Amino acid sequence: MHRPVEPREFFTDEVIRGLLANSLETAELRAEGFVDVGTGPGSAEAAYLDWLTISDQAQAVVDDVARIKAHPLVPARIPVYGYVYDVRTGRLIEVPAATTAGAAS
Repeated sequence: MHRPVEPREFFTDEVIRGLLANSLETAELRAEGFVDVGTGPGSAEAAYLDWLTISDQAQAVVDDVARIKAHPLVPARIPVYGYVYDVRTGRLIEVPAATTAGAAS
Protein backbone atom coordinates (compact mmCIF):
# COMPACT_ATOMS: atom_id res chain seq x y z
CA MET A 1 0.00 0.00 0.00
CA HIS A 2 1.35 3.40 -0.94
CA ARG A 3 0.36 6.81 0.36
CA PRO A 4 -0.24 9.28 -2.50
CA VAL A 5 0.58 12.46 -0.63
CA GLU A 6 4.24 12.22 0.16
CA PRO A 7 6.63 15.12 -0.38
CA ARG A 8 8.93 12.91 -2.41
CA GLU A 9 6.21 12.64 -5.08
CA PHE A 10 6.23 16.36 -5.74
CA PHE A 11 9.75 16.43 -7.06
CA THR A 12 12.27 14.45 -9.00
CA ASP A 13 15.82 13.64 -7.98
CA GLU A 14 16.90 16.58 -10.15
CA VAL A 15 14.60 19.01 -8.33
CA ILE A 16 15.74 18.04 -4.83
CA ARG A 17 19.37 18.07 -5.92
CA GLY A 18 18.90 21.58 -7.29
CA LEU A 19 17.15 22.78 -4.14
CA LEU A 20 19.90 21.41 -1.89
CA ALA A 21 22.64 22.80 -4.14
CA ASN A 22 21.20 26.27 -3.51
CA SER A 23 20.25 26.04 0.16
CA LEU A 24 19.97 23.55 3.02
CA GLU A 25 16.88 25.34 4.34
CA THR A 26 13.48 23.67 4.09
CA ALA A 27 11.90 24.36 0.70
CA GLU A 28 8.35 25.63 0.47
CA LEU A 29 5.65 23.69 -1.39
CA ARG A 30 3.55 25.94 -3.59
CA ALA A 31 1.05 25.24 -6.36
CA GLU A 32 3.87 25.19 -8.92
CA GLY A 33 5.98 22.80 -6.82
CA PHE A 34 8.81 23.17 -4.32
CA VAL A 35 10.50 26.57 -4.20
CA ASP A 36 13.83 27.34 -2.53
CA VAL A 37 13.23 30.01 0.11
CA GLY A 38 16.60 29.67 1.83
CA THR A 39 19.62 31.91 1.56
CA GLY A 40 22.32 29.27 1.19
CA PRO A 41 24.86 28.00 1.20
CA GLY A 42 23.82 24.69 -0.27
CA SER A 43 25.74 21.53 -1.03
CA ALA A 44 26.41 19.54 -4.19
CA GLU A 45 26.51 16.33 -2.11
CA ALA A 46 22.81 15.74 -2.83
CA ALA A 47 23.85 14.80 -6.38
CA TYR A 48 25.28 11.54 -5.05
CA LEU A 49 22.08 10.29 -3.40
CA ASP A 50 19.15 8.38 -4.82
CA TRP A 51 16.14 10.18 -3.35
CA LEU A 52 13.74 7.34 -4.22
CA THR A 53 11.22 9.60 -5.89
CA ILE A 54 8.07 8.02 -7.31
CA SER A 55 6.96 9.31 -10.69
CA ASP A 56 4.10 6.83 -11.22
CA GLN A 57 2.32 5.80 -8.02
CA ALA A 58 0.16 3.08 -9.59
CA GLN A 59 3.10 1.50 -11.40
CA ALA A 60 5.12 1.52 -8.17
CA VAL A 61 2.31 -0.46 -6.49
CA VAL A 62 2.19 -2.94 -9.40
CA ASP A 63 5.96 -3.38 -9.21
CA ASP A 64 5.83 -3.99 -5.45
CA VAL A 65 3.00 -6.52 -5.75
CA ALA A 66 4.81 -8.37 -8.55
CA ARG A 67 7.99 -8.50 -6.47
CA ILE A 68 6.12 -9.83 -3.43
CA LYS A 69 4.17 -12.34 -5.52
CA ALA A 70 7.40 -13.67 -7.08
CA HIS A 71 9.10 -14.13 -3.71
CA PRO A 72 9.91 -17.79 -3.03
CA LEU A 73 8.33 -17.64 0.44
CA VAL A 74 4.93 -16.55 -0.92
CA PRO A 75 2.89 -19.56 -2.08
CA ALA A 76 1.35 -19.18 -5.55
CA ARG A 77 -2.12 -19.91 -4.12
CA ILE A 78 -2.08 -16.72 -2.02
CA PRO A 79 -3.36 -13.58 -3.78
CA VAL A 80 -1.56 -10.29 -3.19
CA TYR A 81 -3.39 -6.99 -3.65
CA GLY A 82 -2.18 -3.46 -4.14
CA TYR A 83 -3.77 -0.24 -2.95
CA VAL A 84 -2.97 3.42 -2.63
CA TYR A 85 -3.99 5.07 0.64
CA ASP A 86 -5.52 8.50 0.05
CA VAL A 87 -4.49 10.54 3.08
CA ARG A 88 -7.02 13.24 2.21
CA THR A 89 -10.06 10.94 2.40
CA GLY A 90 -8.75 7.99 4.41
CA ARG A 91 -9.84 5.62 1.63
CA LEU A 92 -7.98 2.76 0.02
CA ILE A 93 -7.93 2.94 -3.76
CA GLU A 94 -7.40 -0.39 -5.46
CA VAL A 95 -4.84 -0.52 -8.26
CA PRO A 96 -6.47 -2.97 -10.72
CA ALA A 97 -3.21 -3.83 -12.48
CA ALA A 98 -1.73 -4.78 -9.09
CA THR A 99 -4.69 -7.08 -8.41
CA THR A 100 -4.04 -8.77 -11.75
CA ALA A 101 -0.30 -9.06 -11.04
CA GLY A 102 -0.98 -10.56 -7.62
CA ALA A 103 -3.68 -13.03 -8.58
CA ALA A 104 -3.51 -16.51 -7.11
CA SER A 105 -2.51 -19.29 -9.46
